[in-house]
Amino acid sequence: MTDKLLVIGACGQIGTELTLALRKFYGETSVIASDVKSETGLLRGTGPFVPLDVMSKDMLAVQVRRHRITQIYLLSAMLSATGEQRPHQAWHLNIQSLLNTLEVAREEKVAKVFWPSSIAVFGPSAPKFNCPQTAPQEPTTVYGISKLAGEQWCSYYHKKFGTDVRSLRYPGLISHHTQPGGGTTDYAVEIFQDALRKNYYECFLERDTILPMMYMPDAIRATIELMESPSSGITVRSSYNVAAISFSPEQIAAQIRKYVPSFTISYKPDARQAIAESWPWSINDAKAQTDWYWHPEYDLNRMVVDMLEEMAVKKMVNA
Repeated sequence: MTDKLLVIGACGQIGTELTLALRKFYGETSVIASDVKSETGLLRGTGPFVPLDVMSKDMLAVQVRRHRITQIYLLSAMLSATGEQRPHQAWHLNIQSLLNTLEVAREEKVAKVFWPSSIAVFGPSAPKFNCPQTAPQEPTTVYGISKLAGEQWCSYYHKKFGTDVRSLRYPGLISHHTQPGGGTTDYAVEIFQDALRKNYYECFLERDTILPMMYMPDAIRATIELMESPSSGITVRSSYNVAAISFSPEQIAAQIRKYVPSFTISYKPDARQAIAESWPWSINDAKAQTDWYWHPEYDLNRMVVDMLEEMAVKKMVNA
């Protein structure tokens, strides 16, 4: 049977690049992109798109049956900073979308489900350095609370119904393709945009705030590698720690300045500072390395060079 994939939230930061990567891997007609929003320019013409509100379980079930979906990738979510402004909406969206997806997957016998968790499940009691897979999880944001609850729902559906649901705890993600979506780590994308536009950036975090990060190509590759791994090798059914690079605003600014010497940065911390301070500085992903041989390809310098080159090209094209 040919795999047919449904990507929910395909127009978002992760969804756009994951959809394009999945279409290269499985074939463009085998990956159905969907979103409550209109199809974005990057996806247009690359494969099928259907309007879908995942908050309607019936609508989701219709699309799964109509397209004979064998894998669902659920990427719809309200992120950390935005979620603190609308906590009840964030909880409702983040949890109900997952429950609808898990139920439809169970009822329609969907072979695999992917759902992203986050380092936001960790709180102040977790180790700052090399935070392990099983560290204390005491999230301080509604986003983190919803991700922690979601991890338990994923584990429950696997144990209770045999649903093959898989998950990654993404760190902060950095992309040159799409705009950030309201997260605490968004500065690591904005800093590149402002470095090229005006040689100056005002950061909403303190200069020495270290956070785990990952370049989007590594995040997409990790997702596909996890989903392609044999089920027998998946030992974590809540969500896997994955790691790549950790740095502070001061460190990434210094790296950018190697290639944009006139770039300057200032610091004006806001409410996101408290969120950042509750998270680990680095992540231990030994389980992912052992179970499905995960290893990142991008270090800080390689990521900075690629981001600057790609964004400079976009700046010239749009000039």
